[in-house]
Amino acid sequence: MNNDKEFWDKYANENESKFNEEFAKFVRDLVVSLRCTSVLEIGCGTGIDLRLFPDTFVVHGVDLNDTALDIAKTKSLTFNFKKSSIVDLPFKDSSVDFVFTHQLLNYLEDSVLEKGISEMHRVAGKYIMNCELYNELETQINSNSKFRNMQKRWLDYKVKIVSNVDMHEEIDPQKSRFTLLRKL
Repeated sequence: MNNDKEFWDKYANENESKFNEEFAKFVRDLVVSLRCTSVLEIGCGTGIDLRLFPDTFVVHGVDLNDTALDIAKTKSLTFNFKKSSIVDLPFKDSSVDFVFTHQLLNYLEDSVLEKGISEMHRVAGKYIMNCELYNELETQINSNSKFRNMQKRWLDYKVKIVSNVDMHEEIDPQKSRFTLLRKL
């Protein structure tokens, strides 16, 4: 997929205009309802999906883009944003209650995706959520991304599939597939 710094810097600078309050509320309310106290977004960009969490939560975001992380740090001063890859997360085993991605996995090569899933499982304490553009066969969307079937990808892990449905368009206009897993 695309590793071009110019592409990702442009993406980071446009990320703020993509703030979707309904999706951010959905994530926050889901984490609260599951009685989690810590959350990690992998591929957090500028942190827009984390922005509505109160300071009572331990909030982490990781991304590889310095521009995005600089913006995130200025918008959410008490959150912990770090430069890190999905294949090498700087967290202890089972240390974060709720770990999620939002249209990150669509941009990853298959080999990186497999390593990333393993890392997500390793650091998750209770729940894992993926919201990714979906089709069963994981066909190419464009030169930068592929559709993902995350339910299929999680079958070899010790997880219980809680939900695997399309997001309602009022929450996510692109109707990403919402996959929620309980770590066993």
